[in-house]
Amino acid sequence: MKKIYPNAAEALDGLLFDGMFIAAGGFGLCGIPELLLGAIKDAGTKDLTFASNNAGVDDFGIGILLQTRQVKKMISSYVGENAEFMRQYLSGELELEFNPQGTLAERMRAGGCGIPGFYTKTGVGTVIAEGKEHKDFNGETYIMEEGIFADLAIVKAWKTDETGNLIFRKTARNFNPPAAMCGKTCVVEVEEIVPTGSLDPDHIHLPGIYVHRIIQGDHEKRIEQRTTRKREEA
Repeated sequence: MKKIYPNAAEALDGLLFDGMFIAAGGFGLCGIPELLLGAIKDAGTKDLTFASNNAGVDDFGIGILLQTRQVKKMISSYVGENAEFMRQYLSGELELEFNPQGTLAERMRAGGCGIPGFYTKTGVGTVIAEGKEHKDFNGETYIMEEGIFADLAIVKAWKTDETGNLIFRKTARNFNPPAAMCGKTCVVEVEEIVPTGSLDPDHIHLPGIYVHRIIQGDHEKRIEQRTTRKREEA
């Protein structure tokens, strides 16, 4: 199977349609599939639902699709760093389904494993639990959450071989593996492609069975929040 494509637009060719459901990896600006998001913007695909921890910032990540009004709904954990995300939500322009971070990650992983639902204590007694099935186990109350089954998964990895075995670098591992698992089709952008067989099997974070299309590209490494301290006097 040919998995390597020359660019993001060709890797997404035939996969995009209005109203689709996309799972996207990344956390803040770390490990986000920026090239694929740019190609979705250029394609003009609209009425999108995204499952992603957040939407990046106003001019980077999913934020660029919020600017062009291509996103109808976000399934997310965090809004704070994106002013346009917050504005659209508070004005009623954007539908938002809040999920605790661990629950969102598990919903993606569950979908990738073919699990339609699971029970968790997280959110019991809060607005997160409203309208959801409650069940007691060993005297404790749990709520049922549904697995996420996306039309498309877009993720960013550090390195891959030609069959799609992925290695993520440090914190960029975040939501990328579970997001990759839950899409009917998974498209990955990477910094480096190496020959098949050159990766140590024990170092692979996600097997190539989940990966359908791959692109290699140059990535902008932004810092979302820079924290510094005063230089100590000698």
